[in-house]
Amino acid sequence: MLYVPPLQTGLMIKRYKRFLVDLDVNNCILTVHCANTGRMTGCAEPNTLAYYTTSNNAKRKYPHSLELTTSLDGHLICVNTARANNVAIEALQSGKIAPLAHYDKVQAEVPYGSEKSRIDALLSQSINPEAHCYVEVKSVTLLENGKGYFPDAPSVRGQKHLRELMEMKAQGHRAVLLFIVMHNGIQNVHPAAHIDPHYASLCIDAQKAGVEFLAYRAQVSKEELIITDPLPIIIKG
Repeated sequence: MLYVPPLQTGLMIKRYKRFLVDLDVNNCILTVHCANTGRMTGCAEPNTLAYYTTSNNAKRKYPHSLELTTSLDGHLICVNTARANNVAIEALQSGKIAPLAHYDKVQAEVPYGSEKSRIDALLSQSINPEAHCYVEVKSVTLLENGKGYFPDAPSVRGQKHLRELMEMKAQGHRAVLLFIVMHNGIQNVHPAAHIDPHYASLCIDAQKAGVEFLAYRAQVSKEELIITDPLPIIIKG
């Protein structure tokens, strides 16, 4: 996924009211929208480089959107969580997710489940259109003590998605939780039991129920996001 037009650069000042970030751009304060509901631990450090896009939608109160930040160790991080879905769909359509490459139809945002969610990607094959694979995508940006974690804040929504994946598996479908790692310093993924123990417990239950867990790196640069290699997932139960 290419950034078109190119990203613009500023220095991080602070994040506040969850969805707003102030950047120093040419010695002026620029307030940009931050499409990230998590804590963004280690992803919004003052005086680090940040990158943003600008919308031409005149109706937007804040026309600028935060896309990338830089950790204190210099790693690039994509903090716009919507981009995880973008690169995941692109990778699924082009066959870059090897365990899911044999599906030739990819539908996004399809309603499903008794708790009324929308699945990020519904996969099927032309030769067997009723054999569905439900893929829920999660963005991983938290790095602590050399380990990547999800979620970075208690996630009731994430818990619901795990329950619904288990429901789809029980109905005879394939169900996959796909972690897209958008922090260049992360080399593995763990459920964050120290942040959301219920989510971590549900990961164990889901794995036992036959839900598949995959993690792929989205290599982050100032020009593009691109799915590269699979990463290990450690679920302890």
